[in-house]
Amino acid sequence: QVQLVESGGSLVQPGGSLRLSCAASSSIFRIYTMAWYRRTPGKERELVASISTIDTPDYADFVKGRFTISRDNAKTTLYLQMDNLKVEDTAVYFCNTKGENWYWGQGTQVTVSS
Repeated sequence: QVQLVESGGSLVQPGGSLRLSCAASSSIFRIYTMAWYRRTPGKERELVASISTIDTPDYADFVKGRFTISRDNAKTTLYLQMDNLKVEDTAVYFCNTKGENWYWGQGTQVTVSS
């Protein structure tokens, strides 16, 4: 089973930036469309962005123009560059395949607050 370890979350002011990372434990990473998800209290986990095996990104409307997803297959690592953060981006962020094929990691907390 592939292990996923998210990192990079922090407390940041509105308008600030963060870069999240997700390290996968297996090179099988490279054959999957990968995705970032987030969960806020009282809400279902939602898809934030995904990136195909040929680096084609796709974004939820609420992050378009602000977030950038990328991947490094050699490092089996997924990234999420988050710019112009808003209070409503506060959540725990997770990575997984787009089909949610692997066990979830612990996530990384992003808090946007002044």
